[in-house]
Amino acid sequence: MAELGKGGVSAGKLAINVQKKFTRAQEKVLQKLGKADETKDEQFEQCVQNFNKQLGEGTKLQKDLRAYLNAVKAMQDASKKMSEFLHDVYEQEWEGKTEMSTVTENIDLLWADYHQKLVDQALLTMDTYLGQFPDIKSRIAKRGRKLVDYDSARHHFEYLQHAKKKDETKIAKVNHQVHILQR
Repeated sequence: MAELGKGGVSAGKLAINVQKKFTRAQEKVLQKLGKADETKDEQFEQCVQNFNKQLGEGTKLQKDLRAYLNAVKAMQDASKKMSEFLHDVYEQEWEGKTEMSTVTENIDLLWADYHQKLVDQALLTMDTYLGQFPDIKSRIAKRGRKLVDYDSARHHFEYLQHAKKKDETKIAKVNHQVHILQR
C-alpha cells in the first residue's frame, strides 16, 4: 500500500474519498429506509436494464460459442482418427486407395479451415463486442454515484434552509454544490 504523501496519495485526498463514500452510504441507507427521496430517471433505468440484459445474453452466447468451438475441435479430431483408421484398413491393392487419401486430407483441411473461420469471424468478434461492456458499466456506476451525491447535496440544502439557525454562507455553498451536481 502506498504511504501517505507519496505517489500522489495525500491524507487530504484520502479523507475526502472516505467522506464521499460515507456520505453516499448514508444517503443510500436513508433512501432504502424511505427517509429520503431518491432521484429517478425511468428512461435511463430502462436503458440500464437493456444493457444488463444484453451483457447477460452476450456472455451466454460467448460461452455457448466456446462450447461449440470445442465440439467442432472434437469433431475435427474424430474425423482425423477416422481417416487414419481408414488409411490403415485400406489395402494397397484395393481400388481407390489414392483417391481415399486425397479425400481424407481434404476433409481434415476443411475441418481446420472451418474451426479457424469460426474463431476469426465469430469468437474474436464476440470478444471485441464484450470488451466494450466494462467501460460502459463503469460509466453507469459513476452516474449512479453522481445521482446519490446530488440527492445528498439537495437534502443537505433543504435541511439548511429549514434549520432554525440559518447560516447563509453554508446555504450558498451547498446551493452552489447542488447546481454543479445538476450537470
